[in-house]
Amino acid sequence: MKLKTSIIIISGCLFIFLFIALPTFLSLKGAKDEFVASLKGSEFSLKDVNNNTITEKSFDGPLTAIFFGFTNCPDICPMTLNNLDLVVKNLENKKKNKFKIFFVSIDPERDTTKVIKDYLNTFENQIYGITGDPQKVWLLSQSWGVLSEKIFTEDGNYLINHSSSIMLLEDGKYLARISHHASYEEIFKTINKYLR
Repeated sequence: MKLKTSIIIISGCLFIFLFIALPTFLSLKGAKDEFVASLKGSEFSLKDVNNNTITEKSFDGPLTAIFFGFTNCPDICPMTLNNLDLVVKNLENKKKNKFKIFFVSIDPERDTTKVIKDYLNTFENQIYGITGDPQKVWLLSQSWGVLSEKIFTEDGNYLINHSSSIMLLEDGKYLARISHHASYEEIFKTINKYLR
């Protein structure tokens, strides 16, 4: 009898989940997907490491990857940029010319054009570095849904806790997002898929 009662209770819970909770969960997931798909970036004017003006038009092209980070980042930023560098290295030659990578510093106070240039020169392939007025950088990062927050240490220095996904754009418009948890193999597969 107790077993039958337990089965009825469990069945009732499943019924509630399937007909009440599941639609709510799916609608929340759908809302998140819609939010991500609605990201458009904003108009902006910043500088690259060679002091050239970079605007939203610079993101035009068959496939563009944007990564927001900072040069003092101890792990995620160099690891992600290294994975992107390896992707370029291993792409077919005809696809390499269709793919651009931009590194936008969310720490413009410390990341001058020279600092970023030296940092990006450690990678084999071209990665365009962007920095500039902190307010403009902040507005650009916000327009792509990137959150960041300074975490100060006891010695007065700071790290930055930030969204660290790779944003993929096609003709300057949002296409997909790759998690920083993704393995190199996953990153390569996703990027290669979008390069025709």
